[in-house]
Amino acid sequence: MEQGPTPPVDPVRWQAPPVGALPDFPAADLTLVPIPGGEPEDVVVDHDGALWVGAQDGSIVRLRPDGSAPEVIANTGGRPLGMTFTRDGRLLVCDSPRGLLAVDTATGHVETLVDWANGHPLIFCSNVTETADGTVYFTESTSAFTVGDYVGAILEARGRGALHRLEPDGTVTTVVEGLYFANGVTPTADGSALVFAETQGRRLSKYWLTGPQAGSVTPLAVHLPAMPDNLSTGSDGRIWCAMVTPANPVADRLAAGPPLVRKAVWRLPKRLQPKPQPVVWAVAFDPDSGDAVAGVRMTHPQFSMVTGLVEAGGRLWMGSIGAPYLGWVELPR
Repeated sequence: MEQGPTPPVDPVRWQAPPVGALPDFPAADLTLVPIPGGEPEDVVVDHDGALWVGAQDGSIVRLRPDGSAPEVIANTGGRPLGMTFTRDGRLLVCDSPRGLLAVDTATGHVETLVDWANGHPLIFCSNVTETADGTVYFTESTSAFTVGDYVGAILEARGRGALHRLEPDGTVTTVVEGLYFANGVTPTADGSALVFAETQGRRLSKYWLTGPQAGSVTPLAVHLPAMPDNLSTGSDGRIWCAMVTPANPVADRLAAGPPLVRKAVWRLPKRLQPKPQPVVWAVAFDPDSGDAVAGVRMTHPQFSMVTGLVEAGGRLWMGSIGAPYLGWVELPR
């Protein structure tokens, strides 16, 4: 996919949230699986237990439940990000800049479901899930940038993200606006709410689907010491969260300072812009209390920047935008 001209940034002064603490979760033995096309941003499991990832080159790749025999099934023509399987077996893919796509896993045919939302092109669709009634919810990280320029959204520090709903009849409704880099979204096990992540806001929140709070947003886990990315719901109801990189004090100071400084940073070559700290970090949160109840944290010479994760076969599988591998560890208890 060709990268167009670098878009301008329009920064504002912004006070980053405080940095809280999480338990010191242990390291674990990590096994790496090479992925054709590189950097599998998300990983999901189909109804037969096979693993599916979206690669940097646009490939949609299927692997056996043990991670062997990777096979390219389709190519989106963009950058596949968050994914989910629907009840009818289609693979929904958030793609930047193409929007929300549906992939026929038998033929590889790619169909565009949503490429316009809330009055503008959907160029940074981030993550997607389906609820039991067939309604699809998907996040938009920012309306101003594609994934190739995601640093621009962080430097701007504007709440340009959103949570959208796609009805079975094709109607698209924006249900939450003003989010700071909206990212992962997953339903609670009981279906009462969606949990969604704001990467720059460093928090997890609930969007209630049922009960007296239906349609409202309440906090679940705030002041996280890292940038949360994709989410998935574990077999016991835990909410697994990929922590792509620790909070960056330099970036926080820049956000609170003069916007002109961030405009200057944005004009620097990418190699000179602030870099994420490489780490392998995943945390499971209690869906009711928001307490961190399990996890893994470590460094690895070949793997970092965990962006997607899923439980399968007694393992925690992890995708990454920092390595051409899918990684797995024994499922933390």
